[in-house]
Amino acid sequence: MFASLAVLAAAQQIVIPLGNPKQIEQPRAPIEKSGPLFAYQCKDWDDYDKPAPPVRIFGNTYFVGTCGISSILITDPAGDILIDGGTEKDAPLIAANIRRLGFRVMDVRYLLFSHEHADHVGGLAELQRLTGAQLIASPAAAPVLNSGLPGKDDPQAGLKLTFPPAHVDRIVNEGEQVRVGNTVLIALATPGHTPGALTWHWGSCQGGVCRQIVYADSLTAVSDKTYRFSDHPQYVELFRSSIAKIATLPCDILLTPHPSASDMVSRLGRASVENSNACRDYAAQLTKQLNERLAKEAAVK
Repeated sequence: MFASLAVLAAAQQIVIPLGNPKQIEQPRAPIEKSGPLFAYQCKDWDDYDKPAPPVRIFGNTYFVGTCGISSILITDPAGDILIDGGTEKDAPLIAANIRRLGFRVMDVRYLLFSHEHADHVGGLAELQRLTGAQLIASPAAAPVLNSGLPGKDDPQAGLKLTFPPAHVDRIVNEGEQVRVGNTVLIALATPGHTPGALTWHWGSCQGGVCRQIVYADSLTAVSDKTYRFSDHPQYVELFRSSIAKIATLPCDILLTPHPSASDMVSRLGRASVENSNACRDYAAQLTKQLNERLAKEAAVK
């Protein structure tokens, strides 16, 4: 009898599960759902301190910042990496978004940054306290982050925008890596918007598909009222070299410190962030802006 039942079950392709079925983890804040939610709550060039929902950009890479300022979380079983801390007021918003995703704030092992201005590093001191993470900086940015005072060579130094000082634990130079487990980020020195600015480049995989992600610094020729870029030809040459680096990077997904600088609100609204030409287009836009600034300075000389 039992033999005949077994034959019947096989013939009808009946599958009898044994034990508890395997639980398949659902993506946290998938872009298909959270991207349009971000676009609904945020607008282009929105307030720096306006709360925004977290969004899974791709693979282990998440947007955890505000409507106006980016903060990027890259997760790994061995520990997490956070790029940019927003303003001083943004630190608790970023921490809340990390928790909202189901990750632990204390699992962040390294804090990185794009450039040493108060709207991107003002929250690092508090995030360093919350996470216990090591803060990594470029040689030019380290004294600024340690003091909370703008660097004297910063084109925006005259604005005198200060922020809570943090503690730099490690210096990275051009091409050096920050590694946690299988996650590797490469630092690229991109001075221009500030002397100590960094661009970050890494790979992320999702469902067997891998993409190259670039978090490119602002690289806009913005200054206080007295600074003239044309008075600093060597710095302008560095500026152009930084833009050229961005143009040549392998770049499937472009992210920027200000979401709107890379049309992120619109892209998240469409749940579509991939564009293999994004870095080249961004570099062309930056070159145009720099040339326009230099031309404007030449016109009033």
